[in-house]
Amino acid sequence: MYKKGIVWLYLFLVAALADMALIVHSESQYRIYSKPLLMAFLLGYFLQSTSLIRGSLLRKSVSAALFFSLAGDVLLLFPNLFLYGLGAFFMTHICYIIAFKLTQNHLFNPLKVNFIKMFLYNLPVYILAAFVYFLIHRQLNELKIPVVMYLLVLVMMLTLARERFGRTNAASFWQLFLGAFLFFISDGLLALDKFFQPIPDGDVLIMGTYTLAQLLIIMGIRSHLIFPR
Repeated sequence: MYKKGIVWLYLFLVAALADMALIVHSESQYRIYSKPLLMAFLLGYFLQSTSLIRGSLLRKSVSAALFFSLAGDVLLLFPNLFLYGLGAFFMTHICYIIAFKLTQNHLFNPLKVNFIKMFLYNLPVYILAAFVYFLIHRQLNELKIPVVMYLLVLVMMLTLARERFGRTNAASFWQLFLGAFLFFISDGLLALDKFFQPIPDGDVLIMGTYTLAQLLIIMGIRSHLIFPR
């Protein structure tokens, strides 16, 4: 499983470099060819490297997350389809939430959850999300409810990634948590760039953090499968 699909990773890297080059050189009209390849190649890598768990809920949920990400990547290329892109990535986070729960070596018992401790652990994420919303809420207009819903599921995705601490191997936890955090940062930058004020080199920062985020999440899930605790 460790070396399976390495060609797909090389293709993913080439597509990522090509997409970034098009952004830097202001050739965004050609990104309709490069951007969809990112998640397509990453999905190819994931499917080939997880053939041993074919048919499992984990494989289906992660595959769906990458598929919805691909759809969202394409939709966000067109400003008038922003809401549909937002919906696609909403589904991405739902699928990742399922995957994050499935890659924990424990049985969930709500009677043993320390909700005060959980709240304090997650407080920095809540504060950061609230700060982003405070900056952008005046410009949301009719998008306010969809953006709030999206922000809530994004926060849940990141907090569930943090919840995996001590419930998987260290490599899996840190890869996946860093990936989820970068996904959060990428979406935050996108929101600020679109609804608050333009960010210098914003497209580069947004796509750079997003691409690395997706790769790290997949690597974190793979590490959980290869090195179960």
